[in-house]
Amino acid sequence: MSNWPLLSVLIWLPILGGALILAIRDAQTARWASLGVAVLTFVASLSLLGGYNPGIDALQFVETHAWIPTYNIGYNLGVDGIAVALILLTTLVSVLALIGAWSAIDKRVNQYVAAFLILEGVTVGIFAATDAMLFYVFFEAMLIPMFLIIGVWGGPRRIYAALKFFLYTFLGSVLMLVALIYLYMKGGSFQLADLYALQLSGKEQTWIFFAFLIAFAVKVPMFPVHTWLPDAHVEAPTAGSVILAAIALKIGGYGFLRFNLPIVPDASQEWAWLVIALSLIAVIYVGLVALVQDDMKKLIAYSSIAHMGFVTLGTFIALWLVREAGNGDAARLGLQGAMVQMISHGFVSGAMFSCVGVLYDRMHSRRIADYGGVVNVMPWFATFAMLFFMANAGLPGTSGFVGEFMVILSAFQRNPWIALGAATTLIIGAAYTLWLYKRIFFGEVANSHVAELKDINGREWLVLGVFAIGVLALGIYPKPLTDLMEPSIAKLAMQIASSKLL
Repeated sequence: MSNWPLLSVLIWLPILGGALILAIRDAQTARWASLGVAVLTFVASLSLLGGYNPGIDALQFVETHAWIPTYNIGYNLGVDGIAVALILLTTLVSVLALIGAWSAIDKRVNQYVAAFLILEGVTVGIFAATDAMLFYVFFEAMLIPMFLIIGVWGGPRRIYAALKFFLYTFLGSVLMLVALIYLYMKGGSFQLADLYALQLSGKEQTWIFFAFLIAFAVKVPMFPVHTWLPDAHVEAPTAGSVILAAIALKIGGYGFLRFNLPIVPDASQEWAWLVIALSLIAVIYVGLVALVQDDMKKLIAYSSIAHMGFVTLGTFIALWLVREAGNGDAARLGLQGAMVQMISHGFVSGAMFSCVGVLYDRMHSRRIADYGGVVNVMPWFATFAMLFFMANAGLPGTSGFVGEFMVILSAFQRNPWIALGAATTLIIGAAYTLWLYKRIFFGEVANSHVAELKDINGREWLVLGVFAIGVLALGIYPKPLTDLMEPSIAKLAMQIASSKLL
């Protein structure tokens, strides 16, 4: 197995599979073929976990091939513990998204499922690339299938939402490209290891920091460049929302860890206060915005922005701790918390959007006011939803608590007031989450449409059950995940601590 180009298999199996499925005209055959490709990709990704040695901090499953040698651009792949966790999340959620929305789309089905498979492949490429230009190519390539998923199979305002998503992300990526070209002119290489070794002045670091910041802030998304996300979620089909929330948003947090912190650590430290302030705004203000929503999808979208604020908060709090106070243990705790929060958010947000999909498939409405008393007719569904909603509120014993607690604890060691601001999400999050659950599930049956609802079927049991296992396993025993990532986290902390400003 070690001789296999495993990362290339994980990238190109879904991409080529999606391309071949375009030739399948029968809708049901296309669905089964896409599911088969997605399952094969997930099974192959388990080999990463089986063959990865968490005891060393070096990149593993390395592949190195010349691509554009004139400019020293290579098809170079490799993963550490951070990338392994995100790739496994990607391959698992892709399977669940296809199963969960099995019959939700009935037009151009072959093109629909092909777009999902291609999106899966390029996302794995983002997490596996060790050449900055290859990363950029995959980063840009994922825009195309997501743009089509929203724009072709979305809701009434799908064109507006798709264009907004594309323009926001494309603007940020252009700035990243400019920064990468400058770094190449400076060092003559696009390899990440070479970029980490570059000696940059304070002014150079500042300009590059903001180019990367904008590119990845749009992806997270951070306040104030978050406004594309609610529109994209509301208009996207259910599976598109699941992939967008559970996987695509993680690219922004991953970018900060791969580019900002190790390439421009001094500028990242100097401007950490800005990112932390914007993260706290996301945690508090955007959470309050979620309270007044009347659309289920839009409320959960704003909730995603608030919870992803913990990712950037933990990342840059860790930077402060390791660079100013030399507190390596607390810094690693912040970075671990950010990563655990990313994985947890993948399960929780994916599950919540799947729950919305279950209701929408039956009622064709996302308006909260159209529901009420659902627990009376869908008790098993209400039980699953209660678990996911509690995880979203940060209930101890669920994955939603672990990452947030680690970030708050790390922030407390830097400044108790920052920790207090972050901790308010436990109150605000509980407020909008419980208020949403109450209006949908509790009380008497609201109308005849709700009275006719049927409880979840076997396919929905499978999807929600897997999400539930992930939420509980990570909440009760997160040690396997943190052990997987710890050497990579420690290496990153040491890397940013040892860099010196010219």
